[in-house]
Amino acid sequence: MENLNETTAHVVEVVSDMKDIPVGAVNIRENGVSAFHKDSDHVKIVKKTDKPGIDIYVDAESKNEIVHIPVVVSKPGLEDKVYNDFYIADGASCYIVAGCGLHNDSEHITRHDGIHTFHIGKNAKVSYIEKHYGEGTGTGAKILNPVTNVYLGEGSNLTMDMIQIEGVDSTVRDTFVEMEADSKMTVTEKLMTHDNQKAESNMEIKLKGDGATARIISRSVAKDKSLQIFHPKAIGDAKCHAHVQCDSIIMGDAVVSSIPEITASNVDAQLIHEAAIGRINNDQLIKLRTFGMNEEEAEAVIIENFLK
Repeated sequence: MENLNETTAHVVEVVSDMKDIPVGAVNIRENGVSAFHKDSDHVKIVKKTDKPGIDIYVDAESKNEIVHIPVVVSKPGLEDKVYNDFYIADGASCYIVAGCGLHNDSEHITRHDGIHTFHIGKNAKVSYIEKHYGEGTGTGAKILNPVTNVYLGEGSNLTMDMIQIEGVDSTVRDTFVEMEADSKMTVTEKLMTHDNQKAESNMEIKLKGDGATARIISRSVAKDKSLQIFHPKAIGDAKCHAHVQCDSIIMGDAVVSSIPEITASNVDAQLIHEAAIGRINNDQLIKLRTFGMNEEEAEAVIIENFLK
């Protein structure tokens, strides 16, 4: 990618699938500053003047516009915080690809805190994917603490895929959503931890309007001595429907705590939660071993398919 160093280009590709600068709006943040910026016909990206971050404006004429906003932190000891606000006009549709990659070859902590706030208009449709990734040979911790706030307008539709499967030593993710009447949302969270990594995810979904529908799906794999904590919460304040599902595979000496919670203040709220934690199924391992795989290869196939 033009004007990006080799490390940045590699990490950007991992977190956003950008091999080259794509069609659509783009903002690449590298070590606390903008490294590349491009608007599109219906998406304008404006740098904030009061704090670090950008405002992304998607106008009503946008039909499946693509927005890429990856972040790379590779400077040793840098603790970066950024505030990004998305303003999606009534009736617009767009696809947003975000993510943060940390590269740390030092003994110092490298950290990024991204605070994203979505203001989604009536009858708008948004697909959002966020990938977190860490790499590097240093002993310094790689830390990511994302905060996501979402305000869904009447009749709007949001799909969120949040993925973290490699290299992040510590993460605390906080997600808050308010849903108006007839809005729909599906959140899929995929996570893998290993060694002594720690990951915590707190989620609160408030269904405020009649006809609001939410589905929260969490899938995770915890290996070695890693720790995972999940606390998704659905609050039904209207005639609404929500389903919270947490599934985890536990391996080695890992610890997984899953605490789905539902609260209703309306007699017509329909809320369901379920959680499951267990080891890899032995029958699946045996079946794959009959195809000539060793145990490690068979486990890798099962985990890959579980996290798809």
